[in-house]
Amino acid sequence: MVKIYMYKNCGTCQKAKKYLEAKAVDYKEIAIRETPPSKVELKRMLRFMDGNIRKLFNTSGRDYKAESMKDVLPTLTDAEAIDRLNANGNLVKRPFLIAKNFGTVGFKEDEWDDLLG
Repeated sequence: MVKIYMYKNCGTCQKAKKYLEAKAVDYKEIAIRETPPSKVELKRMLRFMDGNIRKLFNTSGRDYKAESMKDVLPTLTDAEAIDRLNANGNLVKRPFLIAKNFGTVGFKEDEWDDLLG
């Protein structure tokens, strides 16, 4: 089973959900705003993203812009950035798909095909 953190009004998230359903993938849907990914999941995703913390952030989101994260993020340690992501689901890139041995953020069908077979 995979977990998908998503926002119900996000068109890309809805496409990802339809993809999972079409592929008959067993998934658990979690509202990202109300329940952001845990620090453990964020750290695991950071490894899946080759240590690039910026990939975990929703850089086009209002909260990212309101908090001037473009300027703040380079000054943060990974631990501090993970704390921010865990505290505010709006900052997290979505959809956020995670399983035991893989994970990805955003939805690109070819990448998901590679991950989910």
